[in-house]
Amino acid sequence: MKLPHKPPRQPLSLSVFFPCYNEEMHVERTAERALEACREISSDFEIIIVDDGSRDRTPELADALAERYAEVRAVHNRPNLGYGGALQRGFREATKDWVFYTDGDGQFDFAEIVKLLPLLEEYDIVSGFRMDRKDAPLRRLNAWCWTTLVNTVFGLRVRDVDGAFKIYPRRLFDEIEMHSMGALIDAEILARAKNLGYRIGQVGVHHYARDGGEQSGANLKVIARAFVELFRLRRVIAAAKRARSRS
Repeated sequence: MKLPHKPPRQPLSLSVFFPCYNEEMHVERTAERALEACREISSDFEIIIVDDGSRDRTPELADALAERYAEVRAVHNRPNLGYGGALQRGFREATKDWVFYTDGDGQFDFAEIVKLLPLLEEYDIVSGFRMDRKDAPLRRLNAWCWTTLVNTVFGLRVRDVDGAFKIYPRRLFDEIEMHSMGALIDAEILARAKNLGYRIGQVGVHHYARDGGEQSGANLKVIARAFVELFRLRRVIAAAKRARSRS
């Protein structure tokens, strides 16, 4: 198996994106914080705002930011494709060597991207896990159960599978297919990467309370679809392993 290569130390070529669904309260502030953080660590970066079929002013605000800042692009899913579809769009749109993503709702601090970068000397992927998670107790319990299940099914050791503060090598997305349009997307990418031999590092990042916008992760339909997709993905990855062992 061909193992991933170590990243170059400098310069850092970085795509940053964040999905937005009805985030008119946050999109400008999030983009400006992303710009500030990226300018501190790289001279070769782009910021992509993925508007996932928003029904508020998010699309026009995203387009205005793209006009104002040369480093910013806005792309729009029409219609809404769900969280997985928004992440897939961001990964496909990225053009730099490394791809970092977080959510567009202001629950993470872009400046903490510097915590991830040193681990790229040893790992191919770095996943931030939420410290002192600012969610309701039931949501935290559901997240723990989900992470435990995903780790068990795919042999992962990730503390926060759905933590939206990760950096990937861009080449990974030329090597894998992404199918999930919903909540399984993080687990799918990590499982497929592990199956190819990518090494996953982890570091704690702060998590902040949401102060507006819409949150859909706890929707029962979203959860049910994630479970169905999880066991379908397990069969697909198991079949790929068997095919490689025969070749």
